[in-house]
Amino acid sequence: MSEVFKASRLTKDNRLFPTVIEVSDQAVLRRKRSWFTVNEMSIHLSKVASVRIDTGLFFADVLIESSGGSDAIKSHGHSKGDARRMKELIEQGQGRLASQTKG
Repeated sequence: MSEVFKASRLTKDNRLFPTVIEVSDQAVLRRKRSWFTVNEMSIHLSKVASVRIDTGLFFADVLIESSGGSDAIKSHGHSKGDARRMKELIEQGQGRLASQTKG
C-alpha cells in the first residue's frame, strides 16, 4: 500500500509538472517530470535518517534525509497536512520494519 502526495501547482517549479512524493511500505519515492524526462529518487525506509518539515504561511517544504550517504529528497509546495501525513507514514513504516527485524 502506498500514498501519493502532489505539490501545489501554485508554487515555484511546480506549475507545469508538480513534484510527486510516494510513500510506500518499503520506500519513499520522489518523482519530478520535465518536458522530456522524469527524474526519480528513492530512499528505503530503513535508510531514512530524518524528516524535516518547514511550514510557511500556505505551503510546506519537506526534507527527507538519508543515513546511507545519498542525496536528501527535497520537495516544496505541499499542503501542511500532506507534509505531516508523509512524516507520519515514514515513521510508522520505520516502526514496522524495526519490529519485523526484532521478531
